Amino acid sequence: MKVVALVGCPNVGKSTLFNRLTKTRDALVADFPGLTRDRKYGRALFDGREYIVIDTGGIAKDAEQPSDLTSKMTEQALLAIEECDLVLFMVDARAGIMPGDYQVAEYIRKSGKKCAVVANKIDGLDPDIAGTEFYGLGLGEVHQIAAAHGRGVQILIEDVIAPVLREDGPLDSDLPEVPEGEDPEGYIWEHGYEFLENVPAEKNAGGFDWYAFREKQRGLQHTDDEAEKAAEHTPFADLPIKFALVGKPNVGKSTLTNRLLGEDRVVVCDMPGTTRDSIYIPLEREHKKYIVIDTAGVRKRRKVSEAIEKFSIVKTLKAIEDCNVAVLVIDARENITDQDLSLLGFILDSGRSLVIAVNKWDGLSKEYKDDIRRELNLRLGFVDFARVHFISALHGTGVGNIFDSIDEAYESATRRNSSATLNRVLQAAVQEHEPPISGGRRIKLKYAHAGGYNPPRIVIHGNKVSKMPDAYKRYLINCYRKALNIMGTPVILEFKEGINPYANEKPVQKRLTQSKLREQKRQAETERRYERAAKRKENEKKRLIEKAKKSGEGIVLSATAKKKKKTK
Repeated sequence: MKVVALVGCPNVGKSTLFNRLTKTRDALVADFPGLTRDRKYGRALFDGREYIVIDTGGIAKDAEQPSDLTSKMTEQALLAIEECDLVLFMVDARAGIMPGDYQVAEYIRKSGKKCAVVANKIDGLDPDIAGTEFYGLGLGEVHQIAAAHGRGVQILIEDVIAPVLREDGPLDSDLPEVPEGEDPEGYIWEHGYEFLENVPAEKNAGGFDWYAFREKQRGLQHTDDEAEKAAEHTPFADLPIKFALVGKPNVGKSTLTNRLLGEDRVVVCDMPGTTRDSIYIPLEREHKKYIVIDTAGVRKRRKVSEAIEKFSIVKTLKAIEDCNVAVLVIDARENITDQDLSLLGFILDSGRSLVIAVNKWDGLSKEYKDDIRRELNLRLGFVDFARVHFISALHGTGVGNIFDSIDEAYESATRRNSSATLNRVLQAAVQEHEPPISGGRRIKLKYAHAGGYNPPRIVIHGNKVSKMPDAYKRYLINCYRKALNIMGTPVILEFKEGINPYANEKPVQKRLTQSKLREQKRQAETERRYERAAKRKENEKKRLIEKAKKSGEGIVLSATAKKKKKTK
């Protein structure tokens, strides 16, 4: 896979072109010199072929930043030039040739790599004049673009990047179109193709197997049956483990990143806020693949004033949500602060696995170390499932053990547990300690099943589970954690109550209390007494009327209210 590096002085638009080529917004972009400091890699695609783009920091002296930081940024850019196949030397068409451009041109000339001068920010300038002075750098033709608006970027890709990509084989547009129903391999061979000198020309059955060659170049070859079966039994086995190093500024995250990688991959300086963007770096250790994410430090909101730092914090929080395991780095010399607890709460709310690394452990007295351990037990008791490592990123003490905890946390988060296993644990927990009583009835837990992974999610069905107290929820979580050997990841429980499928077809039967039943009996007895009294009075009136008829004497009856007729 070909590699393209973007180099130049600060604030010439390298990150803007990086986002344009990769069709992402991964790189931070602002009208601010020296924003990018570390090498940032991205994957781009053109005409069916993938290639890698490297965004680098500006190569020039800056009076506003320490000289040590400037030299390290320059070293990062020079490393990008060494490992790339094509250098895009970006210059500012509005500012003209700057003193640092000659220095960058000299670095590129010494490297001997293919180079193309890209004059950015030509929008609003005369195309016949813009960028002509950069021919004086002696690096060949100057290509004019406006990266912010995309003007000239497609021409740059076709004229500069595409020829480099063809060194690995033809692009999709170079191959003849295969009619529907035809065999791609046979059709391409019969209709011929102009062979390139740098394309491997091994013969197979009388001709070159172009179809297999294209699949191999693009990584489309299917895996072996054994690997597929292993992936079925081990979920996410083919994916690298992404872990992010998060914490406050100047706690040693970048130093720890370089120690884990075994090289000076990111810029390290003895000043807070050196890292401004989240850097994703692939790593392979003991035949296992990882992706290390070095993030910017997160301060309290009231201390954040610059817009650049706000965007850096947003990228850090996004990296936490994107990773599988979050490694919280704590400075042992500053104890545990409220900001550490805030970051810890965000990690738990995101459902990420957790490993705690207490850095700068070297050179501390035994009494001070004992105080730190007591404070950890006191303030971090609610995350007792997370492994705690006491390390020194500068000297490498205890750093290697972090990988074991990362593997353990990731395996616990992605492990699949059967419903039978979850039900057995639930039944054992209920037998040992029954759920509490709510509203005169005991909460009933029926069965459990898996509801998701990374983090593990367990769904429990039962009656009146909405009244479950938090203490019993924690008890169930501890039972599952102990029985299933879950370490380093939170366990999420979801409770669901059964729904009556006939609720809309017949009246809901309500269960009455004893006091309600006694009240209904008293009301019914009173109504019966009134009915008997009215009936006796009616019978007495009839007897008096019959008696008056027989004797011929008159009788005076009380006036009764006439019933009003209902009007329709």
